[in-house]
Amino acid sequence: MLTTDTVLALAPDDASAKAARGLVSPAKWPLRGADAAAVWGECQGSGSKPYQTQVDLSGPAFRCTCPSRKFPCKHGLALLLMKVQGGAAFGSGPPPAWVAEWLASRTEKAQKQEARAAAKAEAPVDPAAADAREAQRWRRIDAAAQDLSRWLADQLGAGLAACDARSVAAWQTMAARLVDGQAPGLAHRVRDAADRIADAPERTLARLAMLQLACDGLAHRSTLPEAEQADLRTLVGWPLDRADALARGTPVGDRWSVLAVALDEREPKLTERRVWLHGQASGRRALVLDHSFAGKGFEQAWVPGVDIDASLVFYPSAAPLRALCDTPAVVGITALPRAEYEWQRIAHRVAANPFVPLHPVLWRDAVLVHRQGWQAVAHGRALPLAIQPADAWALQARVGGHPLQLAGEWDGARFTPLTAWAADGAPPIWQRGAA
Repeated sequence: MLTTDTVLALAPDDASAKAARGLVSPAKWPLRGADAAAVWGECQGSGSKPYQTQVDLSGPAFRCTCPSRKFPCKHGLALLLMKVQGGAAFGSGPPPAWVAEWLASRTEKAQKQEARAAAKAEAPVDPAAADAREAQRWRRIDAAAQDLSRWLADQLGAGLAACDARSVAAWQTMAARLVDGQAPGLAHRVRDAADRIADAPERTLARLAMLQLACDGLAHRSTLPEAEQADLRTLVGWPLDRADALARGTPVGDRWSVLAVALDEREPKLTERRVWLHGQASGRRALVLDHSFAGKGFEQAWVPGVDIDASLVFYPSAAPLRALCDTPAVVGITALPRAEYEWQRIAHRVAANPFVPLHPVLWRDAVLVHRQGWQAVAHGRALPLAIQPADAWALQARVGGHPLQLAGEWDGARFTPLTAWAADGAPPIWQRGAA
């Protein structure tokens, strides 16, 4: 279940974790209570009224009346730390009204989402009008892809030597045309290639080749299976909305191990969260993808190293990976799966959908070595790592050079460790970005 390490792993930064530790004192919490569903308390701050803090244990999910823009805030972390450490007495009576109302609102919100999805599925629609709108957008996307294909031919005709920093403005113009053609996903790939135009020429050629492969796929879209058409739709930046994904996706119930959580700022004020899961019975890997704008935080918290019972609904795809998950229930500590077939998993996924940008990898019995950059060596293979030197040295110090169990993301060139364990059945000893 939750431990001190897994709670601190939820901290948005080191400062929040340090501040939370400073609040782990019963004297700072004149009101503390808990039941099977939640933990709550009041913490006296600088104002006249104490901050009301509450944690829904099913997530965990946090709420606090303090003005902090961080999520979870130090008060929520401190309250949960006191609970898991068992060093402070919590009242066992019924929750106060402000806690009961919040829990009820969360339940009501989940029920409304389900009701909206059901209503949308049952609502009468004009199939002809819907088909006309979809056909119109596909025409615009197809025209944009044809424009991109001609532009790619021009770049190769001029030679890769012409692809230098002075070319960036032209590449950005091409990206803008793709956005106008309602293909923002392709525009993102063009901008990414422009941003990395100083890389080795073979890498630029590989990125241009993937763009041409996308154009070829779109040109033959109508002849492809539905799953591959769904991947092309995602590629161009036209994903299914939640209701459609729930209606058309494949549900898989399992006990899911939370392997890793990654937080990255994609745009100013836009944070992307990737949660990587492994199904203990199904053996499937899954990605739960969320976004938060302007520091509002995420409704659901995820803790690496724990198991949850949940039914995931996988988006349609030739290589299903992204999934939706509602109301997961924490049920235990992760027992890491065996991972002899990691590269076969990736090979099969790439063969089915070559546009998957990141692959989850569990790299067992890995030893960190510094050899022209940091590498993780295991099973006769050395993976180049994308890791901060301070993190690598900290991991080395924690395990004294002994093998680690690493979970992270493979982008086709480098492995980014996100979670590390010293042994099976124990909480993680390290997470990227955690205190």
